Amino acid sequence: MNVPEHDIVIVGGGGAGLRAAIAAVQADENISVGLVSKVYPMRSHTVSAEGGAAGVVRDDKDDSLDLHAFDTIKGSDFLADQDVVEAFVKEARDELIQLEHWGCPWSRDEDGRISVRAFGGMSTERTLYAADKTGFHMLHALFQTSLQFDRIERYDEWYVTKLLLDDNGAACGVAAINVRSGVLHAIPAKAVIVCTGGGGRIFPFTTNAAIKTGDGMSMAYRAGCPLKDMEFVQYHPTGLPGTGILMTEASRGEGGYLINNKGDRYLSEYLPGKMELGPRDMVSRAFVHEEKAGNVFEGPYGTYVHLDLRHLGENKIDEKIPFVRELTKNYVGIDPVYEPVPVRPVVHYMMGGIHTDINGATPIPGLYSAGETACATINGANRLGSNSLSELLVFGARSGQHAVQYANETKMPPYSSLEHMVVDEEQRIENQLLKNNGTERIADIRSDLHKTMDRGAGIYREEESLKATCAEIPKLKERYKRVKVEDTSSVFNTELTAALELGSLLDIAETVANSALLRKESRGSHSRSDYEERDDKNFLKHSLAYHNEGGDPRIDYLDVVITKWQPDERKY
Repeated sequence: MNVPEHDIVIVGGGGAGLRAAIAAVQADENISVGLVSKVYPMRSHTVSAEGGAAGVVRDDKDDSLDLHAFDTIKGSDFLADQDVVEAFVKEARDELIQLEHWGCPWSRDEDGRISVRAFGGMSTERTLYAADKTGFHMLHALFQTSLQFDRIERYDEWYVTKLLLDDNGAACGVAAINVRSGVLHAIPAKAVIVCTGGGGRIFPFTTNAAIKTGDGMSMAYRAGCPLKDMEFVQYHPTGLPGTGILMTEASRGEGGYLINNKGDRYLSEYLPGKMELGPRDMVSRAFVHEEKAGNVFEGPYGTYVHLDLRHLGENKIDEKIPFVRELTKNYVGIDPVYEPVPVRPVVHYMMGGIHTDINGATPIPGLYSAGETACATINGANRLGSNSLSELLVFGARSGQHAVQYANETKMPPYSSLEHMVVDEEQRIENQLLKNNGTERIADIRSDLHKTMDRGAGIYREEESLKATCAEIPKLKERYKRVKVEDTSSVFNTELTAALELGSLLDIAETVANSALLRKESRGSHSRSDYEERDDKNFLKHSLAYHNEGGDPRIDYLDVVITKWQPDERKY
């Protein structure tokens, strides 16, 4: 039997995974990397990022590393670890320049310098962009660069179902289904890096692709790794009603207005110093207040306000945000040159994720993580737009480099030690999903999960609805045990994949809801209508959710690292 084995296995082929792979093979000319992705890498969700990537690259913008760090820390509502943020802003600049050398076509000013635009919560223009298809071009540059290295072996359309641990509790590989054959394989490795993105699909209305089901978070969680700060879920204020498609923050960075049904730029009442360029959590909450006041429009997909770009003119729209025009024309039949665009808040990003340190290392030896699926703690309670693309570069590189160091000090696990784990995993999948007599349907459970998460863990939260959601999720997990996968074929069994993804969604949802219930304060994206104030005395801490088989997760806490910026009231 031809058994694949690699020094490092990376799960996820998006921006963070590709950056980790490149960093690993550049760090050691003898390192072998297996890149396992459930989709072709260029279909990873990084490709859909539009607005830009933040970094201090222009010396004429009255900017500095300290200012970028402070903006990030203030945006996080002081829950970010400040030592990590300081490292991030310093390395982001170099990573963005490196990406240009690899072929990312950053937009440029007439004098040839890289263009930067304004973004929410930033003190100055520091967001690099490639029109409004930044993630697309970044992912292309990373993917093409990865093709230079024969030591990066790809496993496209393989679905990882389990993180494998040795007798000492260290990561020793993964179990993965080759979706094209249906065969479950063990892939031994000295180290594993998880870069599978977020889990926004626990909610019904989200910008997230259908593949963002929290698989990596779930496999780490089940293996005993805590998930950190999961209560912090970011709503983006400008999603298209009905589809959830994002109208990038670049729309407002280039000068777009948010208008209520009275024709007013209503953010003047909520964020007079920033207006449309306020942080996403605050702009999203402002919508809710306008909705309660009856100042919104009614449509077939609920309430909305207008994103007005008409005053920018056709030339600027086509030059700076052409994809916005393309999307609105194709999906809502509106040309933003002539008509305002309907928008409403939409689930966009998870600040929480797999608990890592500054180098992407988790508490499980040999396990690393980067990108949205990780929580290196730069985002705290609220991420500033355009930091995430820089983050996946910085911590993708760090995790790749440090995984190499770990792998060079570790022996390759023999395949024989993994065989019984794969047999057990295969039997689990067959008995639970393929050979049971269950009557539950995947879509029904997923729909009920969406409903309870939307009711209990939305933009505003309170005790009773959170308790109801926390009580409902275990019932859904019981129903999940009775899910029946009717398609028993091997090749491209997408129903089986959907069933496995549902298990991940349920895991992620329980950590979000239970962490939110116990955080009795309002901070960043976590807004409690029954605890409206931030409580630094009791909750200037990261939450850590630990898996508890058969019960609610255990929630512990970890102190926030403060270097030189003391927590202050967050005003804009």
